[in-house]
Amino acid sequence: MPVPRQLSSDENYMKKIQYIYEQGDHKWGVIARDPEKPNYIIDTNEYLILNGGEALLADPGGMEIFPAVFSAISEAYDPRKIRYIFASHQDPDIISSLSLWLEFNNEIKCFLSWLWGGFIPHFGGNDTTFDLLPDEGKEFQMGNIHLRFVPAHYLHSAGNFHIYDETARVYFSGDVGAALLPPGEDGLVVTDFDRHIRHSKMFHQRWMGSNSAKLDWCERVSQLEIDMLCPQHGAIYQGKDVERFINWFSELQVGLLG
Repeated sequence: MPVPRQLSSDENYMKKIQYIYEQGDHKWGVIARDPEKPNYIIDTNEYLILNGGEALLADPGGMEIFPAVFSAISEAYDPRKIRYIFASHQDPDIISSLSLWLEFNNEIKCFLSWLWGGFIPHFGGNDTTFDLLPDEGKEFQMGNIHLRFVPAHYLHSAGNFHIYDETARVYFSGDVGAALLPPGEDGLVVTDFDRHIRHSKMFHQRWMGSNSAKLDWCERVSQLEIDMLCPQHGAIYQGKDVERFINWFSELQVGLLG
């Protein structure tokens, strides 16, 4: 089975789409670290999944960064061909750009939890835009691959999902695994787990609201073959750091103020 290549921490990825997995027309790309974004906006990662002439954009980001994301994708792929959007949950940094994407393609289908079916339409769309996911999740065939929408409820949203690509062995983990990285330690991938995880601790303690949900998630994903765990904020975990993160998270007490 093909595996993602090992990423280097010094690749020029800012404001560009960086492919973290490539096997024929099956690709995972990430757009990260816009150095020109306003300092008052949290940094985010957007992921583009390509296969069989189809494309899904996971957590496309907020309205403020839409021009940078659109421009980065345009350098490598026609963004008007994106057929699917995935929203891990309801936050504006995840999905408030929805109306702008729909301006370019009003037939885009947006996957999200049924819980947010009456909330996210405030960002745009209508009753034909959304594919509402049941709590247990589901599988979705895109091109020649199956993507699995994995439940991650209460981590941190009450209705929360991730994406697992069994073929690429890539797992998009939303806010799980996120880190708020300072300048100089904001590489695309984790290179020193112990040093990196310091920037994750407080985020996970405050934003993850349920220890039982956390343990349920850790048990579920530990049974999957994952070469890359890709959060929506911060750096990508790869190789043995995936297991290190799951073990670290399982032992961390969450739902704390500080």
